[in-house]
Amino acid sequence: MTPEPTPDAARPSQSAPGTAPRSTPRAASVFDVAKAAGVSHQTVSRVLNGHPSVRPATRQKVLDAMHALSYRPNLAARALVTSRSRIIGILSTASGEYGPASSISAVEAAARSRGYSVTIANADGLDQASIDEAINHLIDLSAEGLVVIAPQLQVLESLSSRSFSVPYVTLQTLATVGASELALDQVEGARIATAHLADLGHRRIGHLAGPTDWIDATSRLAGFTAELEGRGLLADLVAVGDWSAASGYHAGLGLIERGATAIFSANDQMALGVLHAANDAGLDVPRRLSVVGFDDTPEAAHYLPPLTTVRQDFAESGRRCVALLLGEHEPPPSVLPLLVPRASTAPPPSPA
Repeated sequence: MTPEPTPDAARPSQSAPGTAPRSTPRAASVFDVAKAAGVSHQTVSRVLNGHPSVRPATRQKVLDAMHALSYRPNLAARALVTSRSRIIGILSTASGEYGPASSISAVEAAARSRGYSVTIANADGLDQASIDEAINHLIDLSAEGLVVIAPQLQVLESLSSRSFSVPYVTLQTLATVGASELALDQVEGARIATAHLADLGHRRIGHLAGPTDWIDATSRLAGFTAELEGRGLLADLVAVGDWSAASGYHAGLGLIERGATAIFSANDQMALGVLHAANDAGLDVPRRLSVVGFDDTPEAAHYLPPLTTVRQDFAESGRRCVALLLGEHEPPPSVLPLLVPRASTAPPPSPA
């Protein structure tokens, strides 16, 4: 009688003739790391938990052993034992824009370097229910702290009106917010850009602002206005865009028609639109129109002409933000911007 075939689920695994059964290599454990580093497993555990009692040389030996063994800690098990999730939550409402996206990347890198993972919750910055849902989601995940990268005014006002069980920091500045803040200095960056144009001799300087509900946009407009008024110049050439090159094009045409000899754009994308507008209006940049952007995106150096702009140190801001959130030290409240001069600015044309 022919035996019934063994079902696939019950059939023992087979190897090719003449070969040994294959097995998955065992993942390295804490004890393997301890043996390789010549320390106790308790010392390895202290390194994993960031305990301050471990000497730097010992800590480095353990880290080297982890790297050599490709050791990966079991975060879920550690959370059960330590009652710590080692998760930092990021509340974001504008992750598609260059500045916020760069900030998110910087915070994630800084958190990872300290053994933390990051969870991002995106919200509609103009919808209170969406903001509350995102915050509650991060808290339900047991995030140990929150980083708020949300440039809309309504988000920060919402944060200031509710109580939190976890610490949080923001990357925007708002006087009414009681939490610790770590802002890139938007006002100073705008003043630097405007001062550059005024120092070149321009007197009819226009500003292409971002959306009025964005704190970064209103801060840059405030810096532009303060710098011109401090020099006794009018700050009446202002147009508003939506951060896109298309809006920069249309607003740029309007500022050119109103007699601007220089335009400070609140971001590099809108500045790209201004360059297009200048070309269509028959104005050479920079001989007849100077243009300054903001952010120093990777493409800015390759615009035609290469764009003078204001660089923000997103990486340093991210490092300081995470350090402040974790209580490592009290960093300065702002990260100063830097002007990057290129070929899109020059003195105004001489009167005919």
